[in-house]
Amino acid sequence: MTNIGTAPLPREPYAGLPELPEFTLTSTDIQDGGTAPEWMRSALFGVAGGQDRSPQLSWSGFPEGTKSFVLTCFDPDAPVPSGFWHWTVSNIPANVRSIDTGADAPAGALTHRNDAGVAGFLGAAPPAGHGPHRYIFCVTAVDVEKLDIDENASPAVVNFNLLGHGLGRAFLTVTYAEPAA
Repeated sequence: MTNIGTAPLPREPYAGLPELPEFTLTSTDIQDGGTAPEWMRSALFGVAGGQDRSPQLSWSGFPEGTKSFVLTCFDPDAPVPSGFWHWTVSNIPANVRSIDTGADAPAGALTHRNDAGVAGFLGAAPPAGHGPHRYIFCVTAVDVEKLDIDENASPAVVNFNLLGHGLGRAFLTVTYAEPAA
């Protein structure tokens, strides 16, 4: 068996991006700093009890002039140089202020393939014994109704296209560690 080591020092994925005002992201399902519930873990990646269900999320207090939103879930602690994108939804209409538990993208929005190659939410799935991973949900307020991308754009390309269009960001982070086998 290959030793994958333990989680590296935390990466701060938003540290190198332009600073934006923060607004509020909440959930009826998860708490900022809490642990990912069993149903939010990944069945696709074989996590016991996992269902790959996204949590309910609501956002408020975003900047005036917001014309759309981008929603992502990112694991910066994955044992790969680029981290791991679990969910990316772009071009969410400005009148949408929440997403229900396990919901698909709202009408008019685009769901992009995550790093597992699936269009949709992939639950928490750190390698066994790797230590706690952070799952950072981020909603970015955008100054255009639609980014110039399509559903085939990768999460990295979606985020690249946010440069110069982001008005504000809201964060909610949960953690999960899969016990060593």
